[in-house]
Order: sequence, then structure tokens, then C-alpha cells
Amino acid sequence: MNITEVVAALIWQGDKFMICQRPAHKARGLLWEFVGGKVEPGETKEQALIRECQEELAVTLSVGDVFMDVIHEYPDLTVHLTLFNATIAEGEPKKLEHNDIQWIAPSEIPNYEFCPADKEILARICEVYR
Repeated sequence: MNITEVVAALIWQGDKFMICQRPAHKARGLLWEFVGGKVEPGETKEQALIRECQEELAVTLSVGDVFMDVIHEYPDLTVHLTLFNATIAEGEPKKLEHNDIQWIAPSEIPNYEFCPADKEILARICEVYR
């Protein structure tokens, strides 16, 4: 089985965390997700996350420890998603790639339709941060 290594960031601002809406033309278009992307050959997961956030949000991240990781099988690929705790070291998030960006409280999670791979993570966030 070919597993794609993917990284994402759990970025808090006070008691809310950042979610991003995928562009309409991409796979799983208009679903919400954590910012991030694929790890390129030769990169560490932390390096990949910092690069992706610069490309997608024009911010520089300070990457912390791993919040959790999940393996999810989509029809078109299997991903190993590692979600890191992170903070924005510099810059204001810009929608360079996403349809929308929101800051939500854990209690607001049910109001958004997320990518299936994020479901377990969101459940954990609700447990940890209620």
C-alpha cells in the first residue's frame, strides 16, 4: 500500500483554532481542513509544514509537538496525516490557495463539513479542549 505522508497545523489564537476551506476545483473541494500538505522527498515533516504554510497562508510557523496522527484511506489515496501544534511566528494569514479561512471554537466544529481524515482529530480536540 502506497501511503502519502501529509502534515497539518493545529494553530490556536486564544480559544479558537484555524480551519481552511479547500478550493472548489480540488479533490474534496469546499470541505474544511487544517492547513498543510504533502511532505516532499528530503524534507522533515516540520520543514514541510513550514513550507506549506508559507505557500498557502504567507505566514511563518513555529512548529511544536505532535498533537496526533491518523491514517485514512480515501478512494484515490491513503494518507498518514500528522497534525502538529503550531503558532504563527510572523505574518497575517492570507487566502493564497484556500476558498476561506475561519477561526472556530471546538464547540463550533459541528457547523462545518470537514475532510473525512480530520474526523478523529476533531473528536480528540473536543475531548481535550472542552
